[in-house]
Amino acid sequence: MSTTIAAESRRRLGRVGVGLTVPIAPADDWRDSIRRVERAGFGAAWVNEAIGGREVFAQLGLLLAASERIVLGSSIANTWARHPAAMQGGAAVLADAYPGRFALGLGVSMDLMVEESGQTWTRPLTRMRDYLDRMDTAVERAPRPSVPYPRLLAALGPKMTELARDRADGAIPAAMPVEHTRRTRHLLGPEPLLIVQQLIIPEADPTTARKIIRGFGMPDFPSSPYTKALRGLGYSEADLAGGGTDAVIDARFGWGDPPRIAARLQDHLDAGADHVVISVPGANLGTITDQLECLAPALTALAVPA
Repeated sequence: MSTTIAAESRRRLGRVGVGLTVPIAPADDWRDSIRRVERAGFGAAWVNEAIGGREVFAQLGLLLAASERIVLGSSIANTWARHPAAMQGGAAVLADAYPGRFALGLGVSMDLMVEESGQTWTRPLTRMRDYLDRMDTAVERAPRPSVPYPRLLAALGPKMTELARDRADGAIPAAMPVEHTRRTRHLLGPEPLLIVQQLIIPEADPTTARKIIRGFGMPDFPSSPYTKALRGLGYSEADLAGGGTDAVIDARFGWGDPPRIAARLQDHLDAGADHVVISVPGANLGTITDQLECLAPALTALAVPA
């Protein structure tokens, strides 16, 4: 872990970013969305990847070319979608082409998704450790960016968080309560980056907001790393059944008017997050971008630390 990379990344990312997770949308819609998000004042935009569908480096290249200053990151690049040397090479090419504007988040995904792709699931920690070893051996064959980029691990449990501390520049957990952010910062220590991802529902009525969240289909089956992490925080099986009690939903996800949502993000920042990534559900990329623009005035005010 490089303290210089972490410090420079904090400055470039700012305090609040957005997650753009629509599975399919035309390229022109993506270009329009990233320009609007950039104008709204968000410091970074993050895109996800399954196995197949949108290839994350091609997607990031499209968005980097269509924007001017905003940082683009993967949250996450799936280790089961490409060889470690290809991961290293793809990341290095983007970082070389767009100095200071790229961040690599990578993760091991989930067993069901991997099995459905025709591959054999292996122990996550062992796979990630071996994958990082093989990425590191490919450094000499990849471009050398003038501005080093941060490497972040999707970490929910303590062992993966420790690996993120020791072998990467930080961690990028998702859909966890503020207490998880606090514990993750304690495990990481003060220097590594902590990027926290939050699903946000701009809906003031609690019943409606929770219904939307439950319908979003969060991956909380028994073997899910999310379920295991929540158990580690002390939640019982009864708490987690059926997508979670109202208390679990409220702890994991933000909802309400812009000031309430801003307060939730501030809680994560106060608990040790360096940067909070918000995602909002929507029927299409344009609708999602509309909501992000509406939230921007309240949230980008958090860009300056208290």
